[in-house]
Amino acid sequence: MTEIKKIFANGKDEEEFFRQVEKRSGETDKKVTAIVSEIIEDVKENGDSAVKAYTEKFDGKLPQYYEVPRDVINDALTEADPAFTEALLNAIENITAFHTRQKSQSFIDPKDNGIILGQRVRGLERVGLYVPGGTAAYPSSVLMNAVPAKIAGVKEIIMMTPPLKDGTPNKDILVAAALCGVDRIFLSGGAQAIAALAYGTEEIPKVDKIVGPGNIFVATAKKLLYGVVDIDMVAGPSEILIIADDSAKPAFVAADLMSQAEHDRIASAILVTTSEKLADEVITELDRQSKELSRCEIIETSLRDYGAIIICSTREEACDIANRLAPEHLEVLFENPMEYLGRLDNVGSVFLGSYAPEPLGDYYAGPNHVLPTSGTARFFSPLGVNSFEKRSSFIYYTEDALREAKDDIVLIAEKEGLTAHANAIKVRFE
Repeated sequence: MTEIKKIFANGKDEEEFFRQVEKRSGETDKKVTAIVSEIIEDVKENGDSAVKAYTEKFDGKLPQYYEVPRDVINDALTEADPAFTEALLNAIENITAFHTRQKSQSFIDPKDNGIILGQRVRGLERVGLYVPGGTAAYPSSVLMNAVPAKIAGVKEIIMMTPPLKDGTPNKDILVAAALCGVDRIFLSGGAQAIAALAYGTEEIPKVDKIVGPGNIFVATAKKLLYGVVDIDMVAGPSEILIIADDSAKPAFVAADLMSQAEHDRIASAILVTTSEKLADEVITELDRQSKELSRCEIIETSLRDYGAIIICSTREEACDIANRLAPEHLEVLFENPMEYLGRLDNVGSVFLGSYAPEPLGDYYAGPNHVLPTSGTARFFSPLGVNSFEKRSSFIYYTEDALREAKDDIVLIAEKEGLTAHANAIKVRFE
């Protein structure tokens, strides 16, 4: 029997559950931090030899090659299932169309008095893309990271991915990389791969930003190296919140909850509904459907420990709970879902209506699936083209324009006690 908590919202019981969910991220594991710190220092000092030594230690043996040859990438694309390639191309088309609209514009703003102000926007020089290997190899993550980077104008994308047990790369990952225009691929995983991207080695170029998901060692390395390079975000466990009224179909709700619960035993799947009848029917559906799924044990653990069905009084109260949780994924299964979009301020991505299930966003629709987790949607945004851009401002003043502004500038500088700042203005008019 699939277990999931059933809570009647009263301001206390649901808050107690939310605090339990929030503890999933917890404090950084000190043992993991110590191990990762040692790996980072070793790679910083010893470069490729350290990376290869850790690859051999953790993966059992060195891969066939360190950098994947271009002909191997091309062969993977040639030999791929045509239907799989076509599906990826269709997804890339949608992702490209959505993200192209995000591109920022440079601008120049000339004034009548000769002042010229402006902003220059361009893509980062080089980005590192980490892609997990083994059973957690997700070609969709390649698309979601590489496509917006290319649109932003990133000049070079370096991919790091662990080798399979036989020392070869995952061919599905190679296909996705080839279709997205990834420039170079190295077979290495874990914290050592992140350190290599951050500092650069003899063979692996130093990057400006590192993106892509990974295990706790990868996430910890990204966190520790933030500042040496930029990173996308420190992602926590996956989560979905569904808000629904009695118009929702129980089978759909149950299926969508489990689509996130299967990610991880500490993933969180929550339903907030105005209908106790729906709640009971969803519990029945969870039990029925989970038995047929390959990751049913993970799903059942996730739902038991971090899942819940919360029954509230009104749709407005459900929206308030959504804003309180700031979930990674939010499905709105109300009778008229678009009416509530303006009330939902804290969320990574919103899925509206019965035929916009969360996996649509994971793979195909176009918006990015790299989303803020653990309540950080209150202040973080999804990965996008802006994540791979850098901006510079520029200023040009004429002598007359500066003369007009000089007294204000000097006054502010002297109020701050920065007399050299004031002097840099005054000296021009002595």
